[in-house]
Amino acid sequence: MTVTRGEGPTRDSAKNREPARDLQRDLVKDLDGEVQFDDYTRQLFSRDASMYAITPLGVAFPRHADDVAAAVAAAAAHGVPVVPRGAGTSLAGQTVGPGLVLDLSRHMNRIVELDAGSGTALVESGVVQDQLNRAASPWGLMFGPDTSTSNRATIGGMIGNNSAGSGSVRHGMTIDHVRELDVVLSDASQVRLDRVDEAERARRATRSTLEGALHRELPEIVRANATAIAEDFPAHWRRACGYRLDRLAREDSVFDLAKFVVGSEGTLAVATSALVDLVPKPSRTVIAVGHFTSVAGAIDATQDALACDPAAVELMDRTILDLSRRKIEYAALGDLLNGEPEALLFVSFSGDDEDELLGQLKRLTQLWSRHGHGYHTLRAVTPAQQSSLLKVRKAGLGLLMAASEGTRRPLAFVEDTAVDPVHLADYTRRFKEVLDRHGMTAGFYGHCSVGCLHIRPFLDLADPADVVRMRSVAVEIKDLVAEYGGVNSSEHGDGLARSEFNREIFGDALYDAMRQVKRLFDPDNVLNPGKIVDAPSMTENLRDAALSPAEPLRTRLSFEVIGAGAGSADGTGAMRAAADRCMNIGLCRKSGSGTMCPSYMATRKEEDSTRGRAAALVKALSEPDPRAALGDERLHEVLDLCLMCKACKSECPLGVDMATLKSEALSHYHDSHGVPLRSRLFGSIRFLNRLGSATAPLSNLPGRIPLVRRLMDRTVGIAPARPLPVFVRQNLTRWFRRRTPATHPVTQGTVTYLADSFTTFTEPDIGRAAIRLLERAGWDVRLESGVCCGRSSLSKGLVDDAKNKARHLANTLSTSTEAGSPVVGCEPSCLMTLRDEHLSLLPDDPAVKDIAGRVRQVEELLVEAIDDGRLRPREDSWLAGRTLVYHGHCHQKAEVGTAATVALLSRIPGVSVVELDAGCCGMAGSFGFESEHYDVSMTVGEDRLFPAIEAEPPDTVVVATGVSCRQQIFHGTARDAWHPVQLLWEAVTSD
Repeated sequence: MTVTRGEGPTRDSAKNREPARDLQRDLVKDLDGEVQFDDYTRQLFSRDASMYAITPLGVAFPRHADDVAAAVAAAAAHGVPVVPRGAGTSLAGQTVGPGLVLDLSRHMNRIVELDAGSGTALVESGVVQDQLNRAASPWGLMFGPDTSTSNRATIGGMIGNNSAGSGSVRHGMTIDHVRELDVVLSDASQVRLDRVDEAERARRATRSTLEGALHRELPEIVRANATAIAEDFPAHWRRACGYRLDRLAREDSVFDLAKFVVGSEGTLAVATSALVDLVPKPSRTVIAVGHFTSVAGAIDATQDALACDPAAVELMDRTILDLSRRKIEYAALGDLLNGEPEALLFVSFSGDDEDELLGQLKRLTQLWSRHGHGYHTLRAVTPAQQSSLLKVRKAGLGLLMAASEGTRRPLAFVEDTAVDPVHLADYTRRFKEVLDRHGMTAGFYGHCSVGCLHIRPFLDLADPADVVRMRSVAVEIKDLVAEYGGVNSSEHGDGLARSEFNREIFGDALYDAMRQVKRLFDPDNVLNPGKIVDAPSMTENLRDAALSPAEPLRTRLSFEVIGAGAGSADGTGAMRAAADRCMNIGLCRKSGSGTMCPSYMATRKEEDSTRGRAAALVKALSEPDPRAALGDERLHEVLDLCLMCKACKSECPLGVDMATLKSEALSHYHDSHGVPLRSRLFGSIRFLNRLGSATAPLSNLPGRIPLVRRLMDRTVGIAPARPLPVFVRQNLTRWFRRRTPATHPVTQGTVTYLADSFTTFTEPDIGRAAIRLLERAGWDVRLESGVCCGRSSLSKGLVDDAKNKARHLANTLSTSTEAGSPVVGCEPSCLMTLRDEHLSLLPDDPAVKDIAGRVRQVEELLVEAIDDGRLRPREDSWLAGRTLVYHGHCHQKAEVGTAATVALLSRIPGVSVVELDAGCCGMAGSFGFESEHYDVSMTVGEDRLFPAIEAEPPDTVVVATGVSCRQQIFHGTARDAWHPVQLLWEAVTSD
């Protein structure tokens, strides 16, 4: 067995430099799209969601099919391989390789035509599955294959992989939905592959081109190997392995090259666009969720489920359920479950007749009850009941990856087998015996309806012994699946993980026929070599084996606190481990839902995604001098558009906390280059806002003078188009000091209200409302107004300053407040800093730990007061009958969620509350004020937030918890946004 390291973080070698320069020169000349050969870009594209890493020579971003053809021609002329790539979420290593990577997702993402009458769509390869489904939905249509990665998987990638998904029992695989493909062949010719009759095939075969040779010689390969094709293909229908010679052989009268190249992983042609079939979108779905005391019990119940004609039958084991409960994003599932199931079986029924669907669901529950399957069945009939179920089901891979500890990860190498569901229970039992014999644990989830379980054993590939164990298990499972007539690759493809076994799987004759196919399509081995045929050992090019030990780096922040795993006292490896938690599953490349990652949604650039930045940091932190590498300008460019929204901390299943990583990286950048004036100004925002309040209204004049705004733009980089905050002279601190003391009885004890650095001086009405409400609710309110939390300093990389502020504030609160008394506030970014970043800054400080445990949202205390009858909102306030549209703050969503705020708003009598799924507002504190970031800031807001608010009628009340959010909403929509406590105060006191 050959065990080799993958290529580690990119370092140029002399032998690569000259051909790279020549190829880059030709590509820049010939392509309209961008061409990038810098080390950081190459590092970003050296990985996909697999266990492999291979550094490419460079990356091109084609804008159209002519660019793809030009890139293939240039690469071939220089003897450089081409690796086509969509979202880069391949699990078997299909989209990593040496040579030139073509990122078809950045620009080639147009839906060219959608014909509802014929039920087809013409799409470029970079169109995302959910993007197509959103466009088709108004016509009652959708793309049939339903992958769990539908919010980032591209149609081109699905074609390359022959993807399937949870609904394959009804809709089959991608190969079943492709009509035509426009492709670039290995000689750079552009051709259309489609279904033709024998006469047309013969006509095309006369051409003296590569296309002619395909139509002429491929039928001969099929005829010469008819027996092997008939007898040696695995019997199970759900195949994503090898070349589909069986498809050509079974249709004598037609010749369909489009379907033939589906699943060829970019080794035969580069698809630039596709004409795909759409299927009717069911109007209703109902779900039964069976609760079982074992995985085996859940699998045993599958046959009863299949007898009821389901749309999908999905398994999830206890491992993934427990992981979901630890994440705010998925925790709602736990509230729905009955007891502590060891496994769940999700059975979906879809269609247009609700009575029929409910009948199917009833029949299933009766069958399970009659046969003793499971101990409880949850019925989810409405979309609201189903949302948290479906969210967790689709997140199975990511949640399992979250259980990684350092380089011990749940790995994809035997995760894609499938057998006839009739044999699934026995097969799974024997599969587990193999794992037990090798001392491995694994997570179990997947598609019971088609006999496919995604079983991912935990291994550490930085340990050579685990590499040996991995291959031993792969060989045993390959033989086991063959014994049951199953397939080794059922939807994730061959790639680098399984291609080496294809000769054994298909037999010599069929495998040699596939090699002939490869030579026919690609005689010079230009297109994605080493996949499907003539592949290296599965133990070559392993990602984790490639990383050399991290060099010592003393960090200012503690990365053990954010889940980086072990690290020494001097910080060795901890920061890199925090970045290297990323396994490239690509959830940060989604659009249309959630918050992560706002900059990627705006630019569609890999380097502006969380995983792109994580990969760049891994490269820098693997250099011989990581401190110097963190000062690299290209790294700074990659990190620059991170809004530090912290959405990745909650939405990334692995919890990659890019905001904290960026703060640390910026601090080292400042060590090398000095701290810019603008960063110093924003880091001192509390002082500046206090000064602005003290000198108001004069301090508000500069923001209205165009000449002054242009000067601010030139000198410190403050965007002239961005309105500046309006300072209020009667700030919260002055009001609190001068007001008449409250006369309400104190029944709840003392609460400390954190006077944040923003609303205190620009929106003091918010603090006044909160304090008055708390006092009416029986609290004695203490105001903490003298110390900054350090949030602004952290955002600019001034970590030492932030640490001093954190220590001062924690000590002040700890010594001047009652033990255990709550600390609340109205600005989420400041309040959440006390319970998150302060722990990273001062992990061993008892005062910091004490205060972090006492932080509560003001909404929580107010909801309790309303429920206890201590606060009574009026039934007849002016808010009654209004719709409240609520936009949550990113830090609030990341740290504690928005449930408390929604609950508070819902307790205002007569209102209807709608929480927007509108992502990040784009303001992100100082980010939206900065000249070079203003356009991106507005693009983020224009993505979903502005349109959602502009669609509301004038009497809708807009609500936002964050000061930045309210500023951005007003700037982008000219609508005022209220803080929730202001509305509650209106409801309590309104006449």
